[in-house]
Amino acid sequence: MRIGFLIFPGLTELDLIGPYEIVARLPGAEIHLMWKDAGPVRTEHGLALIPTTILNACPPLDLLCVPGGPGVNELLTDAEVLAFLRRVAPDACWVTSVCTGALVLGAAGLLHGRRATTHWMSRHFLVDFGAIPVDDRVVVDGNVVTGGGVTAGIDFALRIVAEVAGRETAEAIQPAVEYDPHPPFGAGTPRTAAAQIVARAERQAAERQEYRAAQVARAVALLRWCTALAGHTTRPGPRVPTPGRRARAPRAARPGAAGTTRSPTAGPDVPRGPAPA
Repeated sequence: MRIGFLIFPGLTELDLIGPYEIVARLPGAEIHLMWKDAGPVRTEHGLALIPTTILNACPPLDLLCVPGGPGVNELLTDAEVLAFLRRVAPDACWVTSVCTGALVLGAAGLLHGRRATTHWMSRHFLVDFGAIPVDDRVVVDGNVVTGGGVTAGIDFALRIVAEVAGRETAEAIQPAVEYDPHPPFGAGTPRTAAAQIVARAERQAAERQEYRAAQVARAVALLRWCTALAGHTTRPGPRVPTPGRRARAPRAARPGAAGTTRSPTAGPDVPRGPAPA
């Protein structure tokens, strides 16, 4: 099974590493770390990741995954990344995300009409992309699978393994990595954390979230413009995945299709917001 993780500057490490650890244990897994160029990519806290393939040389994928992190804010209006996702998603058996990676799928037009989840601080943004927000750790809608914030990526990956290779294979991986979480505090979600703890987390993220809101508004405007040009909203195809099956070779880009690259500078006027910190 050929699996591709999009990596990018400002990626939250666990959004990638948690799912990677699980899906790498799938028999026959072939994993690619994908970015625009082959240079090291610095994550949110400085970990250097080395891409294994560049976007324009990426092979067909069975599973596409977009992790999240502060760097998502820039991807929301990144024409090259969004065009790449639109190009590869229709031929993937599974189109997936962890944490705020769901917003990037949304910006690419891949979540319209889909049930989806993401980090609780950003879940309300899913509506702007035509998705149906769900407050859950993992949400499966057809061949689109989205995971909640950060640590939910492990739950997400186990669910993927169960869907692809069966429950017994997923259950065998769980004790191998000793995944039996018993957190020392009951503050893991806004439902269980004390009000002052939730408020503190929101204050710490306020500047990032303000910029994210502005970027979502820009992304929505650009998506509407691309959709108008294409005459339809790009969504993952209705393929029924078969365990171990390789994806088809990518289709040739159609003139004017949403998967073709076009400079956003030729697009509509979009809302301006505060500059990133």
